[in-house]
Formats: sequence, structure tokens, C-alpha cells
Amino acid sequence: MDLKGYFRKVKELEKKFQDREFYVVSLATQDGGKAGVLTQVSRRVGCQLIVEGKARRADEDEVAKFQADLAARRLAHEKQEAISRIQVQVISDPMGLLRNETETGKE
Repeated sequence: MDLKGYFRKVKELEKKFQDREFYVVSLATQDGGKAGVLTQVSRRVGCQLIVEGKARRADEDEVAKFQADLAARRLAHEKQEAISRIQVQVISDPMGLLRNETETGKE
């Protein structure tokens, strides 16, 4: 493997893509890589994956769908976390000490 050529290609791609957020879609590889998995990565890692032939850059529609799905999953997770934090306390009053006067008929 020509390391100088590899890193030259990576640097050229990095200069070409100036986006802060970089999304790639994985490609099927012979070492078991699963095709079609969209991931947000750093620009450098994304360029390395593209040069290695393990991923391609995601298009705008794929990114929008990914972000919408991520937001929905984040909201569902936050709701689940809020539900798990709710505490309910049951207080028994066998002697009736907690009743106020209006409930007992006294005024």
C-alpha cells in the first residue's frame, strides 16, 4: 500500500469537503462490512473511509431522514427517562387524620 498516495487522497478529499457535519453510508466489504448504515463522523475519518472504499458520502435526502429519525429516537428516549424518574408515593391514612373538616361534614 502506498501510504503517501493514500494520505494525499485523504487530504484532497478533506479540502474538497468543508462541511462541519460529515455523514457517510457504509458499503458492503469483504471483511463483513454491512451496506447502507448511515453514520455521522469527523471529516477526516469520513474521507479515510471513502478512500478505503468502505463508505460513500451520504446525499442530502439521506441526511435529512437520518436527522429526523435521530430526533424522534432522542425524543422517545427522553420521554422514557422522564417516565422512569416519576415517583409516586402512596400514603395510607387508617385513622382518618388526613381528612380536612369539609370532608367530615364539620364546618
